[in-house]
Order: sequence, then C-alpha cells, then structure tokens
Amino acid sequence: MQTQTLKLSFKACGRAIAAATINAGLALVLMLLVEFAISGGLHLANAYLYAGLLIWIVVFSGQMFRQYRL
Repeated sequence: MQTQTLKLSFKACGRAIAAATINAGLALVLMLLVEFAISGGLHLANAYLYAGLLIWIVVFSGQMFRQYRL
C-alpha cells in the first residue's frame, strides 16, 4: 500500500515538473521575442531569468496541488 502511494507521488511530481518546465520555457521565449522586437537584439537579462524561475515555481506549486487533489 505504501509503495502505491509513493508511485503516485512520483508520478504527480513528474507531471508537475514537466508542466512547469514547459510553461516557464514558453514564457522565457516570449519575453526574449518581445525583447528582440523592442530593441532589435537578443540580450538575456537577469530579470528574465528570475521571471522564468518565478513562473516555474508558481506553475510547479499549482500543478502539485492540482495533482494531489485529483
């Protein structure tokens, strides 16, 4: 019984990591696209990396909560 719960937890964690990584990556690409459209060059500022990390954390937290609620 305990291993079944652990497997479900790992599966939920894996799904949350995948969703968070995809969403944060898409957000980072969108930020870089806007940066290129405005300035004409691709300059990866630290603010973009911090924003991508914050998006990853928020999406991961939300997905983990959602997976555990299901």
